[in-house]
Amino acid sequence: MLAAREAAALYQTDFVRNARAVGALWAGCTLCFGVLEVVVLIQPAWVQTAPLTYQLPPSGVLFDPSVSAVGSFGLYQVCKERDGTLQCEGSLVTLTPIPSFKAAAVFVLMALVLVMGSVASLGLFWVCSPGTVYKVCAWQQLSAATCQALGCLVFPDGWGAPEVRALCGPRARSYTLGACTIHWAFTLALLGIADALVLATLAFVLGNRQDALLPAGYAPPSGGRGVTSALTPD
Repeated sequence: MLAAREAAALYQTDFVRNARAVGALWAGCTLCFGVLEVVVLIQPAWVQTAPLTYQLPPSGVLFDPSVSAVGSFGLYQVCKERDGTLQCEGSLVTLTPIPSFKAAAVFVLMALVLVMGSVASLGLFWVCSPGTVYKVCAWQQLSAATCQALGCLVFPDGWGAPEVRALCGPRARSYTLGACTIHWAFTLALLGIADALVLATLAFVLGNRQDALLPAGYAPPSGGRGVTSALTPD
């Protein structure tokens, strides 16, 4: 087993200092990912009506063949433009999603809870070894990515609902938007999946590298001290 001073010297190598910088970047990106999940959940901007297109029939009268209303919708709200004002229906306060989007809303909400759990787990660096904390956060972020992916997969299944057809026209059905288009919140949700996978992979790497730095036969000290204090000689 390495002596305490040798272990402390090992812990102060350039690699460890670089790992700390990468870890700080990872923690910052984790915080940003938490904010992104909140925005994805609450914004009624997953789908919007396409720009109005008009056709000219032989009679010479302009008409809109597809769009019956202008607006957008998300997991919890449907917003329609009436008399120049955007009016939204649905309740985010009571966490009551649009009926056809309940499954998607549950998965995205679970992803948000897991992401917030990983953010809260950052506080464990003061009481646990960094390797353990990284791995706990990695599993939470990987689970969040899975829930987010499931939410994005089942969300289009509800596009045939009356609330959606009122905006997107009669051609709207499951996995077909009719006269509507994907809006920025859905795109952000898809990017969140990739973000969570990258963060989870980085956390696994950092956790394994932290474990590799420990000397053979190392056992965590009692009293809840972290790796840094454990490798520092008294």
